[in-house]
Formats: sequence, structure tokens, C-alpha cells
Amino acid sequence: MRFKLLAATAAVALLASGSAFAQSANLTIWSWNVAASALKSTLPGFNKQFPDINITVEDLGNSQVFDKTLAACAAGGDGLPDIVSIENFEAEIFWSRFPDCFANLKELGYTPEIQAKFPDFKRTELEVGDVAYAMPWDSGPVAVFYRRDLYEKAGVDPSTISTWDDFIAAGKKISAANPGVVMAQADFNGDSEWFRMIANEQGCGYYSTDGQNITINQPACVASLQKVKEMKDAGTLTAANWDEKIQANTAGKAASQLYGGWYEGTVRSTSPDLKGKWGVYRMPSLTADGPHAANLGGSSLAISATSANKEAAWKFVNYALGTDEGQITMLKEFGLVPSLLSAEKDPFVNEPQPYWGGQKVWADILATLPKIVPSRGTAFQSDAEAIFKATQAKFFAGGYPDAKAALDDAAKQIASATGLPIAQ
Repeated sequence: MRFKLLAATAAVALLASGSAFAQSANLTIWSWNVAASALKSTLPGFNKQFPDINITVEDLGNSQVFDKTLAACAAGGDGLPDIVSIENFEAEIFWSRFPDCFANLKELGYTPEIQAKFPDFKRTELEVGDVAYAMPWDSGPVAVFYRRDLYEKAGVDPSTISTWDDFIAAGKKISAANPGVVMAQADFNGDSEWFRMIANEQGCGYYSTDGQNITINQPACVASLQKVKEMKDAGTLTAANWDEKIQANTAGKAASQLYGGWYEGTVRSTSPDLKGKWGVYRMPSLTADGPHAANLGGSSLAISATSANKEAAWKFVNYALGTDEGQITMLKEFGLVPSLLSAEKDPFVNEPQPYWGGQKVWADILATLPKIVPSRGTAFQSDAEAIFKATQAKFFAGGYPDAKAALDDAAKQIASATGLPIAQ
């Protein structure tokens, strides 16, 4: 399903010589939510350079893109669009199960020089051996997005919140001073977001960074799950899915949301009338002197091996993700945090942002990037995710005596499902 060697060599030679594939092409991209809107924002700049390449971005929703892509790959690539948005967290599921479903970007012009424009931790899950299945898109450095007015009414200064215990105490003050307002929300039923953010902050995850061992029951992960439960029991966290969080933000019913930096665009675009009322501060830690950095989310773009317009698709991918112009456009318009190293040095990053009360939110958010510990999804991500969510629900309902027992059970189940050993 990939290019023949001769055709691939010719394609690279033409790209290297600067020859433009002048053909007209109609491309389709699958993406979701703000990511889809961000891709659309790059089209005017792209079409100035390539006016004959027409692109349609389809916003299918995150889970739909994953499910439809998985099904299409299982069908030999039948039904895939030209370009697919893929979360790094889930990427290795595709490469391991369907290694022929996506084109090798190295055969289209993804040279070592272009690869070096991205940090290694973003490329780890996108490349297998000598095959580059996707190009890094955005990162998700975690921050607390908060309502300045609700905090101020309670006399809470976010700069004093260093630990998660501080966060719990602040939440009680904020809820008391603002009836009907919760400190923060978590999708306890459909996601593992809070556990993964705090665990990553503490240097722990479902698997080891080399993907060879199960580490979900290591002490740092146990402490992370225990703290999430404490926040839930204290009323600091209440259950809400993605749409419910957005509704709470707009209605002024949530004082904070913890997410990757890409959530900036979600807040700004879905609550435009709250300009000046939102701010950002670094995530708390388990201890005051502990780490205050984690990553949640971050995606990539892959080109389907069945696309009839791979060269044109590569031109768009390289423009949107491999140029400062493409990446900064998406940062400005929709808050997608660049993985492209040069884009992070753009002057825009240090500009005060009016929506955020004049705060230099991008300088604050991106300052944590060098401190983030890599976290592998691995080919067994879906196994671990399903097992953890069921374990978390059982633990919250009193089904385990403590977090250690819960995660020991989860580790055993993951080992049974994957055949991987549990780290000692």
C-alpha cells in the first residue's frame, strides 16, 4: 500500500530539487473540535502558496475520528481521507495493528532536517524504525485555567496555591463565597484525565517510558490516584463531561479547569463574553517543592497510504505543522500550542493577551515544556485505559481498601491483557 521504491525515490528527488507538484488536488482531513477549526485557519496562508490544492476539514469529534480511522485501517484503508488527525496518546495503536495504513512521510520529504525541528519526546510515538508515520502537531503543557473574579471574591490568590491540598482548601473558600460554583470538574465516567495529568507530573504512567513494563501501580501513581479521590471526596472535583464543562464555564459555575495548553482556545472561543475574567496559573503538585509540569494531549497529522494525492497532502502537512507561519496562526486563532521548536520562540508568545486580562499566558504555559516527563501511550494504550477507568470507578465507589490495592489490581489486569511484565 506504500509507494514503490522507485516512485518514492523520484518523489523525494523532485521535492529536494524544489520542483512543485503543480497538479490540482482536492484533499479531505478528519479532525475534531478546536483542532479542526485551527486547521481551517491555516488554509488562507496555505492557498496563497498552493492555490490549486483545495482542502476540506471535517470536524467529526475526537472519538469518531479514532473509531472511524481504526475501522478504515482494518478494512485495508478503505474510506480513509487523505489526512487524519491522530492523538499521540493513541498513535501506537495504529502503527502496531496496521503498519501499512499510513504513508511513510520520509518518502514524501520529511527529511532529518525537518524532523530535528521537533523535540524527541513528541516524535517517539510517531516513528517506528525507519518509518515516520506522522508529523508532530501540538503539545499539551498542563495549566490551571481559572476565573479571576470568582477567586477574587473568595480572597484566593492563585500564586499561593502550590500543592493539591492548597487547591482543595482554596476550593472550599471559593464555593463558600460563590454559591453554586464548583472549584473544578473531571470526567470521572468517560476519561482518566486528572489521574494522567497528576501521574505524569509525578513521573509515572501506565507504562514505563520505553514501553516495556507496566508501572501503573508504582508509588507515584498510587499517590496521584489517592489525591484525585481526596479532591472528589472534598467536593473540589465534581463529575462533568467535555460539553458540560464548557457549559459550566460559560455559565460561571466552574471556577477552574485543569487541561493542556490547547484548552486556551476552547475557553476563548466558547466563552467570548468573559474576556478579561479568565487567567492561568501553573498546576499544583503533591508537595510545594515538587514538579509542577505535565502534558495532556497533543496530536499529529498522518497521510493515508491509500490517498491518491500524497504529494499534495504532504505540502499541507509540512506547511501547517512545519512552518512558523502555520503553527503561529493556529496558536493565535485557537490556542494550539506548537511542538515546532522555532515557533515557540516567536514574539507572539511573549505578548500580553487581552482575553486573559493582559496576562502573557503563552510565556507562562510554554515555560513548563522543558520540565515535562515523557509519557508513552504504547500499542496497548486502549487496554490500559479501559482497565484503569473501570478500576477508578470501583475505587471511588469503595470497592478497594486503598489506592494501592486498586492499582495493584489494575496492573494485574493489564499484564493479563498485554503480556507485559509489572515493574518491580
